[in-house]
Amino acid sequence: MEIEHKFLVNDIGFLADATTSFRISQGYLSESSPTLRIRIAGQRAFLTVKSSSIDGGLSRHEWEYEIPVEEARQMLPLCKGHVIEKTRYIVPYKDKTWEVDIFHGRYEGLAVAELEVVRADEYFDLPPWAGTEVTGDKRYYNAYMAKYNDTPIPLKINIDK
Repeated sequence: MEIEHKFLVNDIGFLADATTSFRISQGYLSESSPTLRIRIAGQRAFLTVKSSSIDGGLSRHEWEYEIPVEEARQMLPLCKGHVIEKTRYIVPYKDKTWEVDIFHGRYEGLAVAELEVVRADEYFDLPPWAGTEVTGDKRYYNAYMAKYNDTPIPLKINIDK
């Protein structure tokens, strides 16, 4: 079971603490639940099965399997909708590890931070760069973003590399 909080990012303050970053390309082979996601993350690739969200979007079942990168490259063109492109930053904050995604292409500048927790009621400190919580807002689900064009970008984050 994956239990995850999701927040919009309001500034680039997370960069000072990021320990690593890598590019992600991902698409969805199905448009309904369960979703089948193909992801290339750096030099690795994965096939992930995700159930519908429960608990107001906070949790869902998830199964992930590593697959050969070349096979993932062959599958991406078969995906429904658009392929999502983003850079993921791994950011420790206090005793937790956050993942901050900066989107490219059609959602250029959108920045979303995710924190996976063990329990739905688990306490965590919110970093100063984390803004509005969007957990459960389907417009910020990557599968939704691959299919539709209406995810708002309230603040564009620009990171020149």
